Amino acid sequence: MNGIERARFWYEVYGREMLAREFSHAVPEIAVGIAGRGSECFGFDDDVSSDHDYGTGFSLWITADGDRKYGFELSRSCHRLFRQLKSDLPVSACSAGGGVEDGVMVIGDFYRRHLGICGVPESWRQWLAIPEYAFAEAVNGEVFRDDAGIFSAIRQEIKYGMPTDVRLKKLSYHAVMMAQSGQYNFYRCLKHGEKGAAALALAEFIRHTGALIFILNHTFAPYYKWMFRAMRQLPVLPEVAGMLENLSGDGLTGEEKGEVIERIAVLIIDELIRGGLAVSGGSYLEPYALELQKQISDRQLRQLHVMDNGRGE
Repeated sequence: MNGIERARFWYEVYGREMLAREFSHAVPEIAVGIAGRGSECFGFDDDVSSDHDYGTGFSLWITADGDRKYGFELSRSCHRLFRQLKSDLPVSACSAGGGVEDGVMVIGDFYRRHLGICGVPESWRQWLAIPEYAFAEAVNGEVFRDDAGIFSAIRQEIKYGMPTDVRLKKLSYHAVMMAQSGQYNFYRCLKHGEKGAAALALAEFIRHTGALIFILNHTFAPYYKWMFRAMRQLPVLPEVAGMLENLSGDGLTGEEKGEVIERIAVLIIDELIRGGLAVSGGSYLEPYALELQKQISDRQLRQLHVMDNGRGE
């Protein structure tokens, strides 16, 4: 039983009854589920995951008004319930950058914790400035109950509401960075005898390829350590995950890695063409990045440099 399954079980068997008994007046206002940071929120947790920052409970998301009216009592009851349920589970250490994602939280605070804003981005600048993994944390997991629909409405708009211009900009940026790091600099670094620099170029190619694959799938790349696992579950180009993993290992020569890079580029280009985002014109990704950039409607966004991702990286 993984974290999502356990959270659902605990809510259905214990949490639902507790809420009905102690907070019947507030139940229609409370959203229940699991989402946020941690492997358990993505459904990726295993026996290794429980050693640190491991949350196995469920979350209760309430409005600011609900927090004023019954937030303290709800938190106390939830804490008491979790203390009983978790008594037989391994103790999980807390790291400085982690934190368990269960218990009571104000809806706006949940989204602010992950995105830096209390809800859906309001401009293309915000859509670009927020990292992909932060969006992934805001929409992962599962909502078990949300009668009022407030929490889920924000979640759905983030998940499916990325403006077309922003999507084009992200595709353009990652495509040009793939070209620069993998199709250009990787080869040149090898020719210079700079093996360390070649390794860095290859790592950049893998990172940008992964991000682009998720955007092609209309979703967000999770934190890097879960990228390959999540990519293998995507409907579009899941096979690229294995190709990238081969690139990151020691089993291929430099020349063989270059061939894999080119095969990946062709797969990306074919998908862009299939999706009506580009036209045929060779196997180098940079012209396709420029073509994607030209399709952006917003003048200010279109005029950003093709290698500007909006975060100053």
